[in-house]
Amino acid sequence: MTTPGEVERTLRAELRGEVDFGAAARALVTMDASNYRRVPLGVVIPRDADDVAAALRVCADAGVPVVPRGGGTSIAGQATGVGVVLDLTRHMNALLSVDPAARTAVVQPGLVLDRLRDAVRPYGLTFGPDPSTHSRCTLGGMIGNNACGAHSVAWGTTADNVTELAVTTYAGAAHRIAAGWDGAPAGLRELVGAHLGLLRTGMPPAFSRRISGYGGLDALLPERGVRLAQAFCGSEGTLGVVTEAVVRLVELPPAPALAVLGYADESAAADAAAGLLPYGPLTVEGMAEDLLGTAAGATAGRGAPSGAAGGAGRAVGLPRGRAWLFVEMPDEGGARAVARGADALDTLVVTDPARQRALWRIREDAAGTATRTPDGRMAWPGWEDCAVPPARLGAYLREFRALLAAHGLRGTPYGHFGEGCVHVRIDFDLASASGVARFRAFSEELADLVVAHGGSLSGEHGDGQARAELLPKMYGPDVIRLFGAYKDVWDPAGGMNPGTLVRPARLDENLRFEVLPATPFAREVARCVGVAKCRTTEAGGPGVMCPSYWATGEERHSTRGRARLLHEMLAGEIVTGGWRSPEVAEALDLCLGCKGCLSDCPVGVDMASYKSEFLHHHWAGRIRPLAHYTLGGLPGWLRLIARLRAAGAVNAAARHLPVPLPGLARERALPHLAKRPFTRGPDAGAGAGAPGRLPGAGPVPGPGPQGAGGPGAGPVVTLWPDTFTEYLAPEVGRAALLVLRAAGLDVTVPRGGGRICCGLTYLSTGRLDRARKVLRRTLDTLGEVPGPVTVLEPSCAAALRTDLPALLPDDSRAARLAAAVRTVAETLEEYAPAWRPPRLDRPLVGQTHCHQHAVLGDAADRRLRERAGLVGEPAGGCCGLAGNFGFEPGHHEVSVACAEEQLLPSLRAAPPGALVQADGFSCRTQIAQLGGVRARHLVELLAEGLTDRGTQEASRASPDTRS
Repeated sequence: MTTPGEVERTLRAELRGEVDFGAAARALVTMDASNYRRVPLGVVIPRDADDVAAALRVCADAGVPVVPRGGGTSIAGQATGVGVVLDLTRHMNALLSVDPAARTAVVQPGLVLDRLRDAVRPYGLTFGPDPSTHSRCTLGGMIGNNACGAHSVAWGTTADNVTELAVTTYAGAAHRIAAGWDGAPAGLRELVGAHLGLLRTGMPPAFSRRISGYGGLDALLPERGVRLAQAFCGSEGTLGVVTEAVVRLVELPPAPALAVLGYADESAAADAAAGLLPYGPLTVEGMAEDLLGTAAGATAGRGAPSGAAGGAGRAVGLPRGRAWLFVEMPDEGGARAVARGADALDTLVVTDPARQRALWRIREDAAGTATRTPDGRMAWPGWEDCAVPPARLGAYLREFRALLAAHGLRGTPYGHFGEGCVHVRIDFDLASASGVARFRAFSEELADLVVAHGGSLSGEHGDGQARAELLPKMYGPDVIRLFGAYKDVWDPAGGMNPGTLVRPARLDENLRFEVLPATPFAREVARCVGVAKCRTTEAGGPGVMCPSYWATGEERHSTRGRARLLHEMLAGEIVTGGWRSPEVAEALDLCLGCKGCLSDCPVGVDMASYKSEFLHHHWAGRIRPLAHYTLGGLPGWLRLIARLRAAGAVNAAARHLPVPLPGLARERALPHLAKRPFTRGPDAGAGAGAPGRLPGAGPVPGPGPQGAGGPGAGPVVTLWPDTFTEYLAPEVGRAALLVLRAAGLDVTVPRGGGRICCGLTYLSTGRLDRARKVLRRTLDTLGEVPGPVTVLEPSCAAALRTDLPALLPDDSRAARLAAAVRTVAETLEEYAPAWRPPRLDRPLVGQTHCHQHAVLGDAADRRLRERAGLVGEPAGGCCGLAGNFGFEPGHHEVSVACAEEQLLPSLRAAPPGALVQADGFSCRTQIAQLGGVRARHLVELLAEGLTDRGTQEASRASPDTRS
């Protein structure tokens, strides 16, 4: 038998593309977005169709199975395999041509759908099928699953929009198929001719979402035009590899409008959906109130209510009701006609594109957010997309809910109600034997229920391993035998994605959870379900995740890729080094710790925390990298320098040293140290009872909800002396004192001789024991605080709000301090609501700190900027410096690439006279070093405005002494 080493060597000799049989490459593709895990032999990244053919020939000669893979977002396990995985996304991802007149495009299989849609939008065209993963799914994967999406009501499935395919089979033979028998493999025409009766009368009744199995096989009937390409769609990589496709484009409505219809409950909405189809909608999407308990929070902000009727809907601007239909029409007139004609409790017509996007975002993120039930439990795929004829949807959903209850399970259905397709993730226990047994029993009963309603086990995502075992319930033995014969004609050796669709694996085999230890960290890592929003190709928006993936384009640098490597590290089968694993260490090395995944990942994966935990174990009992001691111990070093009054000497040495300090990147200049720490300055000495009124300040408000100072004083506010403000940017602290006191607040600054610290640098380098010690010392030094704690540095505020209580869960002081943390804007809005900020009336650019985006939110900041007359928004994304990351050796190139995504272009495009805002010290440093301009904290901008306002008012009050 040919050994893996021989297969690898032969592939390397035959291909121009990459061949990687290493542990990391294999670990990254053991899973897709399903519950399943299969360990491959290796990964091949072909450069072109010739490489694909060569790889298939080599694997066929060696008897090694092959699985083609696109974005890896399949939810049924069909993008995993035990042989060679073909990654078609790296090189075979081109849009080869567009013919606007013919409304067609020629694409390679690794092309991401949104890249195609962006390219054809200037022609007023789009590709009709649009799954919610449109920002990262590939055309090849859509062809393999016969993907649909929200607009299939109007524009059909992927199969309906593919006209021609170039296919390479397992032995390396090339086929070009369209309509007619040209290009068909030998024996296919004879097979169809022998089974015409079965194809005409033995298939289940056709409806638009009959995707399961080789459900399009009846497209080969002569009366249907022998549509070979259409029949091939949905074959899930079991017949051959698509290397090129000609796809049909559709006209994009110039001004679509959205009718949102509210109903009393889910059943009423489902019953109404089919009756809306005669209006000619582009979409009819449905969801009930329980989905908002998981999905709406990310869109509507924290704490959206979901209890009373319509409460959750109102939180996100939906009409009255407990369930809703989103009916998109080509124009406003059509939407208003639907609103008038629908028998709904309440209706809303939305024409503003931004508001439409906000509403649609709830639905699109549901693929990930619905992985958590409203009470916080994890829910999993497995029955993600079964479908019934639309007229049967209401009855089906009622019975489906009853079946869930009978098994003690919970799920949150939503989906394409206009086509009877229901998405749901269910809180299966897939880690215990009894839980897996319940999963099997439920699956078998649900398959019976779907079939009883004339439905399809899969409505758009394919069957994979999740449902292929149950296909005989839907199709019967004769059709199942025909499916097997169809595969054998295309793939007589059975090497293409075995175990999928035909002669399938059992639905309760190869579950990804069974290899994990029963530890809290393993449960955290397992929450990554692989929806791959971290692999999005969309840059330029407010999101942050995942900056290192944007910079490198490598799966191992995505949040999902790192989670997969951690999963395999815990499993110990491929990645065998445990916590000392070099593969995991290498992947995590370029994690910036930005925490973007905490907010942008639909399931809230917190890779920054996982990295800290890994580094904690990885370096336990060993000498760490120098950067962990220099940058990781920054608060201690700065405190020592201040105690020795050596800031001037250090600054001089930094300017004149011919080489960088050990453990620091040679490309970076060290930040300038302040000669006097913030808390040693005269302004910081004014504590409680010294509000420091300014000329022109508004009236001092009454005492706030958490205590007040002396008679007539405003609420007591504690200004946190973070390390960056204390030693590197005391001017920010002084500006904060000016602004907070101008607002009538009674500000006190804790005295601690630098002993107050959030522990951030120790967290980022995985020195968790040291971080706990520092935080306990901080709590001891700080004591109880009488009111809000205003933190100027966003990363420190985020650490105090989330990491502090997580690291010290048994210390009640930690929870109280975390709850007291506020940003400046939050403090002013909550405790000085009547205060009027100075009018700056200037354009604004800059950078929103990653941790503010991910943990703190910036809604209060936006409102404060608006009241101050600042026009524009700081850039999204990540600045790329990220604390110690950009100062560590080997990170400079990625750091600069991250800045080039959004930050630096926004600075170059800034209008004349624009102010540059960046509240994070790292962001300001990156802007200064790469952008050549000085950025300032928001409080600095406001303080300058206050000073100018005071000067102007004092001038107006002075007598004119001119002669």
